Amino acid sequence: MKTKVVCLLAVVALILAFAFITAAPAAPNAPGGKATPTATSQPGNTTADPAEPHPQIREALGALRRAKEHLEHAAHDFGGHRVEALRATDEAIRQLEICLKYDKD
Repeated sequence: MKTKVVCLLAVVALILAFAFITAAPAAPNAPGGKATPTATSQPGNTTADPAEPHPQIREALGALRRAKEHLEHAAHDFGGHRVEALRATDEAIRQLEICLKYDKD
C-alpha cells in the first residue's frame, strides 16, 4: 500500500513538473529586470486581452486533465495503479481549481 501511494505521488509530481516546464519562458527578461514590451502590453492598445492570471496553474490543470483522459482510455491498468492514479489526479485537479477560486475572492 505504501509503495502504491509513493508511486502515485511520483506520477502526479512528474505530471505537474512537466506542466510547469512546458509553461516556462524560453528566455529571461531583458537585462536590468525590465520586461520587453509586447504588442498586447503597449500603451494605446485597447483591443488586447489582459494577461491571463496564473498561466502555470491553468497549464497544470490542462496537463492533468489530459493525463486523466489518457488513463481513462488506456488499454491496461499500469500494474494495478491506474485507479489510484485517477483518484490522485482528480484530487490534484480539485485542489488547483480551489486555488484559482480563492484568487478570485
